[in-house]
Amino acid sequence: MKDKDSIPKATIERLPLYYRCLDKLDKFEEVDVVSSKELGGRLGIPPTQVRKDLSYYGEFGRRGVGYNVHDLKKSVGEILGVDRKWQTVLVGAGNLGRALVNYDGFEKMGLDIVGAFDNDLNKIDNRIENLTVRSTKELEETIEEEDVKVGIIAVPAEAAQNVAEKLIEAGVKAIWNFAPTRLYVPDEVAVRNEDLAVGIVSLIYHLSWQEREEQEEEEEN
Repeated sequence: MKDKDSIPKATIERLPLYYRCLDKLDKFEEVDVVSSKELGGRLGIPPTQVRKDLSYYGEFGRRGVGYNVHDLKKSVGEILGVDRKWQTVLVGAGNLGRALVNYDGFEKMGLDIVGAFDNDLNKIDNRIENLTVRSTKELEETIEEEDVKVGIIAVPAEAAQNVAEKLIEAGVKAIWNFAPTRLYVPDEVAVRNEDLAVGIVSLIYHLSWQEREEQEEEEEN
């Protein structure tokens, strides 16, 4: 396996796509062997890229035969870390936070949300699925007791940095940030930002350019 820092970010981001596809082939389609061409074809990725991505982590499959679906899924799952449960807490029990807790897809990828927290008295003690929303005053105690390594932030931008610092002080090593702001954290803490507004604006940008091009074509004709 290559050194972690030498593996391209794009390769790392494709691994969950491979895992999800392999899981579908294994569980629902009962496929035993898949080639790089077949795997790449399902994902819109060239087979040469599939082979290159996997080669960063070792030798998989047999030339001219392909990959054993179950074995490759297991290996990719171990690489991603989804073969185990990662205790997770969520801070921010608003609409977005509730939606995240209710999403059952996280469990398949190893996330186990063991606590939901908020500082709004109107939200504390409310139920979300099998969780009771607790006060953020209990956050540190829960992180220590449950050995939590992942924190999800779904609070307003102005509160996000303070929440991040509390999570880190309590021992969290990875943060999934849904607040529309940049977080300042130590180098050893991994942060993934999900700015929904940026995603929406990106879509609108492409739609806007498409309309302009269509209008120009109509004017030319």
